[in-house]
Amino acid sequence: MIAQTIQLALTPVFVLVAIGNIMNILSTRMGRVVDRARTLQGLFTETEGEEHDLVVREIRMANNRILIIGRAMRLLVSSALSIGLTVALLFFEGFAHSGLNAAAAITFILAISLLMLALLLFLRETREATEALRIPETYLELHRRL
Repeated sequence: MIAQTIQLALTPVFVLVAIGNIMNILSTRMGRVVDRARTLQGLFTETEGEEHDLVVREIRMANNRILIIGRAMRLLVSSALSIGLTVALLFFEGFAHSGLNAAAAITFILAISLLMLALLLFLRETREATEALRIPETYLELHRRL
């Protein structure tokens, strides 16, 4: 009986590992964005005119990315907690036979839904990062044939 419960709980545990890996990626991205935002804040008082406007735009983008990553992390943590509840329900059902399979299924569906929402935010953040990293055309000198 316990062996079957452990086998049944393996899938949610693998999802939990995936969530942990995604959280690691997001926390690394968050660190980089925060570092860049601090650098930009230093440039804020040192720039004027068009250069200052570019700094402000990038600060706004960094702020938006920080907010998106924070939301994704909260969704991932909620998903992980839901996975933990799923596993607990599966084990409780395995021992007590109290009809909790439906509740375990609902918590698992909730966890996967939260994970998908977090991944959509991750996709949005990577799009924002791409926008922030666009090289201005003046540096590309597209008018010159090289």
